[in-house]
Amino acid sequence: MNVFGDLLGGFGTVLSPEYLLYAAIGVTLGTFVGVLPGIGPALTIALLLPVTFSLDDPIGTFIMFAGIYYGAMYGGSTTSILLNTPGESASVATAIEGHQMARRGRAKAALATAAVGSFVAGTISTLLLSLFAQPVARLATTFRAADYFALALLAMVAVTALVGRSLVRGLMSLVFGLFLALVGIDGLTGQARFTFGTMELLEGVDVVVVIVGLFAIGETLYVAARLGHLPEHVRPLEPGSARDGWMTRDDWRRSWRPWLRGTAVGFPFGALPSGGADVPTFLSYTYEKHRAKNRDEFGKGAIEGVAGPEAANNAAFSGVLVPLLTLGIPTSATAAVMLAAFQIFNLQPGPQLFDNSPELVWALIASLYVGNVLLLVLNLPLIRVWVKVLQIPRPVLYAGILVFATLGVYAATGSVNQVFLAYAIGVVGFGMRHFDFPIAPVILGLILGPMLELQFRRALLVSNGDLTTFVSRPLTAGLLALAVLALAVPYLPRVVARLRGRRPEEEPRKLVFAEDD
Repeated sequence: MNVFGDLLGGFGTVLSPEYLLYAAIGVTLGTFVGVLPGIGPALTIALLLPVTFSLDDPIGTFIMFAGIYYGAMYGGSTTSILLNTPGESASVATAIEGHQMARRGRAKAALATAAVGSFVAGTISTLLLSLFAQPVARLATTFRAADYFALALLAMVAVTALVGRSLVRGLMSLVFGLFLALVGIDGLTGQARFTFGTMELLEGVDVVVVIVGLFAIGETLYVAARLGHLPEHVRPLEPGSARDGWMTRDDWRRSWRPWLRGTAVGFPFGALPSGGADVPTFLSYTYEKHRAKNRDEFGKGAIEGVAGPEAANNAAFSGVLVPLLTLGIPTSATAAVMLAAFQIFNLQPGPQLFDNSPELVWALIASLYVGNVLLLVLNLPLIRVWVKVLQIPRPVLYAGILVFATLGVYAATGSVNQVFLAYAIGVVGFGMRHFDFPIAPVILGLILGPMLELQFRRALLVSNGDLTTFVSRPLTAGLLALAVLALAVPYLPRVVARLRGRRPEEEPRKLVFAEDD
């Protein structure tokens, strides 16, 4: 059968009442856990793994897991927008502009563009998954270690250069993230690094701990420090106000292109081994900020900064399934947990999975279309409910955030010491907000740091220590050249001002703005 025939067979399986129920349970549960800081899709699926031992139906299990993944990604955007508290790392970029929109009374518009963008990106990327899964996987296998190193370096430098007012502060934040990434056991030599003799740090610093610390706890401390100068509620919503309404015609006009561009970035990055949803969301935000005509609105609530990253986030999930299903390579924590679930059912993802278990594969792909529709139907009516969160008094609201953040860290790590570490990082996050250091580079350095180091050392091992391996291939050299160019972008206004014969301070800086007011 051809691709479309296989896909129709998958729809025939998924649209049965039993499997529709599995999909509905998955997206509902995923949305709920996505809203809770620190409890992401990987943890939820891991907690549900024991349940699979009592289920004899792998198709229903994976349909539910896929729904949890999709739902958690959208749920993470909800707290990112409303409370500046991402539920998981792929929602960090959304928080930059989404929370500013909520503070300006445009929470409904931000949540709506996130929901519609997720639907558009998920539908398009699932279609691309159906058509190009195996060809894209073959292309991904051509990347070498030096290429991955250059790609990770470009992602970190580009985001650091364009997020925040100061390049120096951005690079300091990035270095802090890279330091956190070095804590633990060296992957090549097995030596302990920066553990200070503490057994708890041998496994490294969990990204959940850092995200919850910097965002949930750091934001709470920052708000508490200014509580006497703030209104009682996060945002006193005015019923009937046009600014508090749904997406306007201008919002649609400004959102549809970022949706498509985010999809174009998210899917191929998700399909790359060592890909995932974190890098494309930051790159999408950076690109939208750089090309926007209204650059002065970024940092203050630009809707493009929500539409693009959310589309990239959801498109990346379909991309993540490409190496998982065709190569058996998990490119995210959630994909790794799903791989364990495959093994529970004695299934081995790889090139032969499409031949050995075609009904499972195509039912899983078809369930992504169905899950997209269910998420849209579920979340658009709930936007009014989510916005009500902003009317909760600040002391009650942020006390609740601290409770859920603490529970989330403990559930993810099972360690009280990791909870203390999260609070220590929260104090650092409070200081970074106070002194206007951008938060995003820390997260990016922590996520990409291990890959950057591993691929750098692998490239040197393969080339017998020859550093020219990083410029011998056009792809690697081109990515490194783009990284150098990204460092120069913040200084372009000064260069242009000098060329025009004007003093630099007279030239308005339109390329970089604060991550937070």
